[in-house]
Amino acid sequence: MTGGNESENGQKDGAAGGASAGVEGGSLQGGAVGFQAEELAPRREIFAWAMFDFANSSYTTVVTTAIFNQYFVGTICQGMSAADATVKLTTALGVSNLLVVLSAPLIGALADASGRKKMLLFLATALCVAATALLSLMHRGDVLPAMLLFIVSSFAFGSTEYLIAAFLPELAPREKMGKISALGWTLGYVGGLCVLALCHVYVSWAQKQGQQAFQYVPMILLGVSAVFAISAAPTFIWLRERSLGQAGAGRSLVAVIGQSFKRVGATISGARRYRDLFVFLISLFAFSCGSTTVVAMAAVYAGQVMGFSTSETIAMIMLVNVAAAGGAFGLGLLQDRIGSVRTLMLALLLWVVAIAMAFVAHDKVVFWLAATIMGAAMGATGAAARALVGQLSPSGQAAEFFGLWGLTVKLAAVVGPISYGQITALSGGNYRLALLSTLGFFLSGLVAIFFVNEKRGRQLAENSTRH
Repeated sequence: MTGGNESENGQKDGAAGGASAGVEGGSLQGGAVGFQAEELAPRREIFAWAMFDFANSSYTTVVTTAIFNQYFVGTICQGMSAADATVKLTTALGVSNLLVVLSAPLIGALADASGRKKMLLFLATALCVAATALLSLMHRGDVLPAMLLFIVSSFAFGSTEYLIAAFLPELAPREKMGKISALGWTLGYVGGLCVLALCHVYVSWAQKQGQQAFQYVPMILLGVSAVFAISAAPTFIWLRERSLGQAGAGRSLVAVIGQSFKRVGATISGARRYRDLFVFLISLFAFSCGSTTVVAMAAVYAGQVMGFSTSETIAMIMLVNVAAAGGAFGLGLLQDRIGSVRTLMLALLLWVVAIAMAFVAHDKVVFWLAATIMGAAMGATGAAARALVGQLSPSGQAAEFFGLWGLTVKLAAVVGPISYGQITALSGGNYRLALLSTLGFFLSGLVAIFFVNEKRGRQLAENSTRH
């Protein structure tokens, strides 16, 4: 339920790194053509890289989580049934994520072949900023153009995720990547909370002045565009590109793109040889269908069902961000004691409890409590899932399998929201029933995780690494 870096969710660097095995499998692992740092890059560059997480968190918190989705359903689609409005929103979400999945290998291969990740990152960022600014012009009745602009901005945002992640190996040696990634993760949460706090202050002021959503939300969208552009500036000023590019090394762009798609297939095939990792990916897909849906629809549900005002919704999302950080840290400590699989089981049980509470909640206090538990569960599942992928992957194929992890989450972000929208429509706008449907995703993920033998999976990964 957080914008933060979630990448939705808690999967920022891993998920993004590659919905594209093209990025991960190309210059990031590509021997003489790629660049793997042997020592840390200058602090200024590391800061510039991490600042992109701060910058793009403004988009996720405001546009895809807290404000625009509720504004789309309640204002832009005013006069339309809530069920139809929800279908249109979830369709736009699903289409944008599907475009990311389909295009990532091609864009990743283009980045590898040309050695111009920074230029492509700039173009994707500019597209996201521009489309978000244009969303401020959307008012009641502008449903189709709003959907198209939302798809463009969300697609561009998703593309920036794996392009910025592809710089990480150029900034730090493998043993220090976690520390640098954590810096970006932290700045992302800080950025999200800062933007939400500013929005909360502005919305509270605007509402006291008697302004309606159609008056203050467009100003917020323009503000988000400005924050994204300004905060990302250090990235484009100080971050260096060290990869040489594969096409310049005697490989055509067509060949690189073809190899990228082949690598995606090879990675999926390779994962099947690691039974516990493969079963975990099935579990990941199931519970990610639920978590990505909750993140996308939380504000809409709070407004349509619980009667939350915009300022109340923003405050709730801020609390969820804090709870997510606490859940990731708290269960992260427990994870070292009881293992990643058991930690995920506990986190999924928290999801089940939270969804059940939200389903029966008719009092705002109960819903606030449910949302807080969801935040803690979200942080825990994100952190534990990323660790488990690393533990079950042979070191020589870790980047490929992290890319597959990202592909799995992105596909879940297509299936989950669209299914929620269809259930809302078929039930005649019953948001509670649609929310309850996400419970099935979490229960399916919980059942599947029981078939993951963490000890056996880690042993197989270690044996494969030795050979």
